Amino acid sequence: MAVCRWRRKDISVWEDSTHTGTDVLRKKMSNRTTVTEFLLLGFSDVRELQIWHFVGFLVMYLAALVGNLLIFMAIAFDHHLHTPMYFFLMNLSILDLGSISVTVPKSMANSLMNTRSISYAGCVAQVFFLVFFVTADFSLLIVMAYDRYVAICQPLHYDTMMNSRACVQMAAGAWISGILNSVLHTGNTFALTFCGGNMVDQFFCEIPQLLKLTCSDSYLSEGWVLAFGVCLVLGCFVFMIVSYVQLFKSVLRIPSEQGRHKAFSTCLPHLTVVSLFVCTASFAYLKPTSSSPSALDLVASVLYSVLPPIVNPVIYSMRNKEIKAALRRLTGYRNSPRINFLSFSN
Repeated sequence: MAVCRWRRKDISVWEDSTHTGTDVLRKKMSNRTTVTEFLLLGFSDVRELQIWHFVGFLVMYLAALVGNLLIFMAIAFDHHLHTPMYFFLMNLSILDLGSISVTVPKSMANSLMNTRSISYAGCVAQVFFLVFFVTADFSLLIVMAYDRYVAICQPLHYDTMMNSRACVQMAAGAWISGILNSVLHTGNTFALTFCGGNMVDQFFCEIPQLLKLTCSDSYLSEGWVLAFGVCLVLGCFVFMIVSYVQLFKSVLRIPSEQGRHKAFSTCLPHLTVVSLFVCTASFAYLKPTSSSPSALDLVASVLYSVLPPIVNPVIYSMRNKEIKAALRRLTGYRNSPRINFLSFSN
């Protein structure tokens, strides 16, 4: 009889634990199915500050929009700029326009309408396009560094190595790498189960912040993929630094002071842009996530997602006499010549 009573007690305990586990599982699945939207981080709950946030982001967005469009039009409509360097710069302007258009307009709209929500599908789209544009942007920056390396260190082989076919293949490779990386990270992230609420501690859907909302250890797979991707980026960055060291050695051997100045004026801004982008993005994705929003996380995200599209047109055009001359010719433009991007005049 005592054995029977113990068995009944064990069965009762097992049934209770089973029901508890089932309830937890049902709760997790319920939370997963009810996540139809996410709540993004608001810059302030004060209405006046929300308006100032809208105005500030509007000014930055218009600056990036106008600057990148001017560079695109100047290169597209001026045959003097149909060279590999400016071809890549035109692609960079398109990618910059795309990357800033993914995050800033939604944040502006939320501040203006005093809301913080973004739909589940909207969050998926934001992650996909942001990873796509950012990856393609970085890949293109590497291609541009290679272009400058060949132009300065191997000038006699430049026309052969950077012909029109090679330039199109390099640019296409940058865009394709962005698509593949975006599909990988977006698929991994949204294949996970969300049961930690729907509050995203960022002003856009950022993968590290979304991983905080998952309810299983399966997020570790995406975490390792992110860490590997960032380490790969850092490896490419180190390789780029080594290439620039060799490049600067070649520049210092140029006898003409004007030639050295021109070489440094095209290489140093590029290195500055890449360094800012890589350092801030690596910090945002490698830093351990905290349970509460951090001002440092917000600043880092703004630096790698918002600032580069704004400063790139300034860096590449303000001290570039050819771009300035092309913009002056563009303002007095009357005819409509045939545009041929592939016939680079090296």
